[in-house]
Amino acid sequence: MKEQFDYIIVGAGSAGCVLANRLSEDPSRSVLLLEYGGSDKSLFIQMPTALSIPMNSDQFAWQFYSEPEPFLDSREMHCPRGKVLGGSSSINGMVYVRGHAQDFEEWAESGATDWDYAHCLPYFRRADDWKFCADSGDSSGGESGDSSGDKYRRRGGPLAVNNGNNMKNPLYRAFIEAGIQAGYAKTDDYNGARQEGFSPMQMTVKNGVRWSSANAYLKPVMRRANLKVVTRALSRKIILDGKKAVGIEYQVGGENGGEVRAAYASREVILSAGSVGSPQLLQVSGIGPAEVLRAAGVDVVHDLPGVGENLQDHLEFYFQFRCKQNITLNGKLDLFNKFLIGARWLMFKSGLGATNHFESCAFIRSKAGVKSPDIQYHFLPAAMRYDGQAAFDGHGFQVHVGHNKPSSRGRIRIKSGDSLDKPSILFNYLESENDREGFRQCVRLTREIIGQPAFEQYRGAEIQPGEAVQSDDEIDAWIRQGVESAYHPSCTCKMGTDSMAVVDPQTRVHGMENLRVVDSSIFPIITNGNLNSPTIMTAERAADLIKGKGMLAPSSVEVAVEANWASSQR
Repeated sequence: MKEQFDYIIVGAGSAGCVLANRLSEDPSRSVLLLEYGGSDKSLFIQMPTALSIPMNSDQFAWQFYSEPEPFLDSREMHCPRGKVLGGSSSINGMVYVRGHAQDFEEWAESGATDWDYAHCLPYFRRADDWKFCADSGDSSGGESGDSSGDKYRRRGGPLAVNNGNNMKNPLYRAFIEAGIQAGYAKTDDYNGARQEGFSPMQMTVKNGVRWSSANAYLKPVMRRANLKVVTRALSRKIILDGKKAVGIEYQVGGENGGEVRAAYASREVILSAGSVGSPQLLQVSGIGPAEVLRAAGVDVVHDLPGVGENLQDHLEFYFQFRCKQNITLNGKLDLFNKFLIGARWLMFKSGLGATNHFESCAFIRSKAGVKSPDIQYHFLPAAMRYDGQAAFDGHGFQVHVGHNKPSSRGRIRIKSGDSLDKPSILFNYLESENDREGFRQCVRLTREIIGQPAFEQYRGAEIQPGEAVQSDDEIDAWIRQGVESAYHPSCTCKMGTDSMAVVDPQTRVHGMENLRVVDSSIFPIITNGNLNSPTIMTAERAADLIKGKGMLAPSSVEVAVEANWASSQR
């Protein structure tokens, strides 16, 4: 029997779950959602503190690696991507950052018409269920964040956002106070009127549980008669009739010997497979740079040179210090304490298991004259690695810092026509002098901040980079070896109208019919912060574009919300 739907969505990640929800709201439209991964019903996914486990698991994540990076001493960089319901929102750090208003002005200026901040803000708000947890110690969340009159935030949307466990560890507050002492401002809501400054950090957690796009958007509508979700389904290629997308060929039942099926879309095929998966699927289907396709043995259907190009990512490193007081999470990393944390979470969904532990943060500018913040901090009251292991014996704390507006560009290219054959990924991290200088500033400004009186009673020896790392050459050498991906690959199917754009401002693939891409790959320029929130916003807005319904009215808030304040800084 021929499988026929109105819409086929490839990928049940941050964007795909949103689209499945919104497109199936009309009971007269049928939707097929294909996901190669399986269920997200895992303790390690749903418990926020266990975030390092699914990220490093073959079961829940594609474990991609880059080619040797020429400007990082030929290191091969880890690039995990979600392979489970919820996609990367089920394996990420749950940090909620919309980005700076200026980011979306840059999108519009680069050719993504009507994707400026005024047009995007209403869709951030539509997704938002913002609950500010007051300093009462009640981690269940107070009502002071109702925001009913707030032009930036709202309550009642699908995506639960709060500020965690109220920064109960004193080191969180010390970080914010140190920023103020260093001459920066405090911002109450970096996703509201002003991103710039030091602030409590927000996370996508609800009642102590990771609030992925699967929990927020997909599970509430799974029983709709017009929505079919197929897991363990590998999308092999787009079925084309000339330059018209008519369906998806996919395989179920395992990588080897699984059943190959074909599903057909009467209206549209929508790729939401992420910044690696979407350009890869386009390329194996014959859509992309002709020379890349021919080298991989794929017949060229449509020469579209921008597919897989313009790759951008955030880098970060961990500034680590010993702590003079035994108050850090390093004292909770033994098996007995992990058992107690897990048991409390299982019974009550509270305690240290109910947070990602990134509960204070900052956004600052690397130098005078920069239009908007380009350095981001996540503060952690522990010194540990991304695999959850202690970085050294004893107590310590660390701040994750990165230069967030890179000018270096990379690419993703298939090596064959097999969609299971991992593509060649090259980020070209730190190719530009602008990016290298940005990271030098990260080192110097962080030392200035941690050196403030607020940390005097806590600050021990600097573990890394180490006090011996001082000159530009020493910092550059340490960064090349110490920097890690923040796991934000994006921009590989960029939106716009120039010769390297892959989709138009309606998210339709240039030169093709009935084919769209909706995920972080269509960002023209990477935003200043973690990418889950802007990806969800993109899908919310794209859903209205796909349905052809009236778009939400653009916001009337000012875009340059920090201009006057910033000019008086430091």
